[in-house]
Amino acid sequence: MDYQDILNEIYEKVMSFKDRGIPASYIPELAHVNPENFGLHLRFNTGETYGVGAYHTKFSIQSISKALSLALASSFKNNEILKRLDVEPSGHPFNQLALLEIEHGIPRNPFINSGAIVIADILVSKLKNPKQDFLDYVRDITGDDTIDYDYKVAQSEKDTGHKNYAAAHLLESFGNLKNDVNEVLDFYFHQCSLHMSCTQITKAFYMFANRGKCVLNKTRLTEQRVKRINAIMLTCGFYDEAGEFAFEVGLPGKSGVGGGIAALLPEQFVISVWSPGLNKRGNSKLGMLALEQFTSKTQLSIF
Repeated sequence: MDYQDILNEIYEKVMSFKDRGIPASYIPELAHVNPENFGLHLRFNTGETYGVGAYHTKFSIQSISKALSLALASSFKNNEILKRLDVEPSGHPFNQLALLEIEHGIPRNPFINSGAIVIADILVSKLKNPKQDFLDYVRDITGDDTIDYDYKVAQSEKDTGHKNYAAAHLLESFGNLKNDVNEVLDFYFHQCSLHMSCTQITKAFYMFANRGKCVLNKTRLTEQRVKRINAIMLTCGFYDEAGEFAFEVGLPGKSGVGGGIAALLPEQFVISVWSPGLNKRGNSKLGMLALEQFTSKTQLSIF
């Protein structure tokens, strides 16, 4: 199968669409990104890579980072993750607060904002220098020291993240936040501001497709933990559109409001896409279409 031809076909089709969605505007820095950008990158476990469009261009990965923070938190012994949050789809927007209060401060899963804030709290407790240590972790699993935070995006989120502050204080009121709210959110905002390209994201997610071994062939997670994280990505990785993604694409993955999506087929490949325009549920409009096209054309999915 000629995968480069397939990516080229997908690129030509999606670039013909006039309705490309709308970039996230509630984070002011993200509103300035050119919606015409589109990149797609594919990395097989055997080493072959293919790409088309702006797959080397860096962007703010936002909630894609939640899979990486979960992986790091899961690697610690006695991490208490399953005592402090659930693993069920929320069926609600990623920043919704009512469900958190109804369920007594236990987030539905680690990929909605409240759940990711709990994971951030765990990392703040476990790491000596949380922001630098997390950045070093991402650099280590990719073998790429050029990865960094976008500090303007982090500040933009800090200035406007009122619902995240509300979620953190609500978690604290139920005893599910152990550290200072401002310290936890400062880490969380930086985590989401990671500035990476599709190429770098496929490297970062390689361990989820390779039984816990990163691109440098070092074991980062046990196979059992990889299995669990992939399961959560399949059922919860796309906000309240996870069922649609499983139905249309059929891969575990994680999206972000920066317009990126990472998806994978265990033991075979990782694919990432970036198109800043979002649909009504906060997922990349053209990214979702591109991945549906890819699994339809190749018949490569978990189903």
